[in-house]
Amino acid sequence: MEKNVRPADMKRINTPELAEAFIAEQVKEVREQVGDKKVLLALSGGVDSSVVAALLIKAIGKQLVCVHVNHGLMRKGESEQVIEVFRGQLDANLIYVDATDRFLDLLAGVDEPERKRKIIGGEFIKVFDEEARKLEGIDFLAQGTIYPDILESDGVKAHHNVGGLPEDMQFELVEPVRLLFKDEVRVVGKALGLPESMVERQPFPGPGLGVRCLGAITRDRLTALRESDAILREEFAAAGLADKVWQFFTVVPDMRATGVRDGKRAYDWPVIIRAVNTVDAMTATVPEIDWAVLKKITSRILAEVPGVCRVLYDLSPKPTATIEWE
Repeated sequence: MEKNVRPADMKRINTPELAEAFIAEQVKEVREQVGDKKVLLALSGGVDSSVVAALLIKAIGKQLVCVHVNHGLMRKGESEQVIEVFRGQLDANLIYVDATDRFLDLLAGVDEPERKRKIIGGEFIKVFDEEARKLEGIDFLAQGTIYPDILESDGVKAHHNVGGLPEDMQFELVEPVRLLFKDEVRVVGKALGLPESMVERQPFPGPGLGVRCLGAITRDRLTALRESDAILREEFAAAGLADKVWQFFTVVPDMRATGVRDGKRAYDWPVIIRAVNTVDAMTATVPEIDWAVLKKITSRILAEVPGVCRVLYDLSPKPTATIEWE
């Protein structure tokens, strides 16, 4: 059987017992593949890379070297959670790189969405490459490849965590969850003891908040975006909506609107709330959120986030709109 083809008789991993059996099998396979060599992993903090990291720590401990690159476009508290969970709780061999200034300096004045994506992706590869070259004795590269990645790329994987390292860096791949679907990866993550907030994390674009801070990214608008997004998440969780709405986030466009602050006219930004429900992300509907919840979110954003004078709710389904704005 080809290693990237899911066996027809493979059971869906939907119970803790099946997850434990899968973990035991993969621990054995990883130890046989890796031996006493070292493995490198780009740990984004997303579901797939986090589950792979926890699984490999269980299998080979400090032989795994995790590199977490903070490009300055993470949601509030995400890098801190990665450090706390993997270094603080799992005693991981974790390298943390704060490259915020490096990324934001390169993005200054760039307003074209595709160019922003290319800058963020390309610079991530450079940073990861630089960190990898500082290390010695690395023979393997771990990736959070999952089965839909293989199906969608026709068996050729260029995972978002790494993208494409230079040709001279010859690593053998370690991909322990490559035959799993996303829901199965989550079950395995829970069995490995990862926190619910990490295992159930919503889809997050590779360029991070870079595609939600519309137009040319500025540090002050990025701060407004990060803080408004955190408020939205807090209030959706408090209202019991966090596990009922498929994806939700805020967007801050590169425009100002007239407002009034302290009795004086002000020109501040609008914050747009985007929430959608979907099965396959090909089409999406907009949930009807209770008015009291939206009013509370609005009040908090206007009171707590500097530079914001309006809060809007995006009512557009997909199609014709896309889920993300850029």
